[in-house]
Amino acid sequence: MTVRDAWLLATGTLTAVRVPPPSRVDGRVAGVAMVLAPLAVLPLGLAAAAVVLVAGWVGLPPLATAYVVLLVLALGTRAFHWDGLADTADGLTASYSPARSLEVMRTGPVGPAGVVAVVLVAGLQAAGLAAVARHDHGWWVVGILVCASRASLALACVRGVPAARADGLGVTHVGSVPVVAAVGALLVTLAVVGLAGHGLGSAWSTVLGVVVMVAVVLALLLRCVRRLGGITGDVLGAAVEVSLAVLVLAAATA
Repeated sequence: MTVRDAWLLATGTLTAVRVPPPSRVDGRVAGVAMVLAPLAVLPLGLAAAAVVLVAGWVGLPPLATAYVVLLVLALGTRAFHWDGLADTADGLTASYSPARSLEVMRTGPVGPAGVVAVVLVAGLQAAGLAAVARHDHGWWVVGILVCASRASLALACVRGVPAARADGLGVTHVGSVPVVAAVGALLVTLAVVGLAGHGLGSAWSTVLGVVVMVAVVLALLLRCVRRLGGITGDVLGAAVEVSLAVLVLAAATA
């Protein structure tokens, strides 16, 4: 039942797809859910691939295609991760007091830092997606990269990373993934993304993208732990959006 509950938890949390609630949610289920995240968001990957494919048929410009992909992904996640990115940026720039920063992340409206973070990351994603969409195989590569970006969740939730507070949506997930499982998830992601890069003509570019993604997520985790005392569910959303930006930009250089 753990795998079924984990699948339902991952799908229900990370997508807008309606699924029955899991029969139980604990650290073990949450850990498996984070490892399964790239597979759980397969509907999002398929939707993004379909947008690029259809846009190519009708002659939609690559940049417009990229923004339609972002729109579909936002709708498919209820803009959940974008909210996390904005809240994380606001929290990290709000105050030197961890308690005040966490309060801003929990209740505050989106501030200047959050707006800038969303605009910049969305712009980088759009630029990368536009470049990939021009390629003959770009449609299925985009789908793979959307799913692969969620591998960052296993890394962000690895054991040893503390939670910044004792409540909140992410508290069950934080620190729930064994190190071995996180490494395994990243190695599988590395292989799949390398295959996607091969389809574009350069596997090394996308493989390097995964390495950079890991480095960026680790830097984000380190900053949050030092600044906030740990991470929250918002940080997980930020990790997903930043990871997708890194992967599509790396693919754009292939």
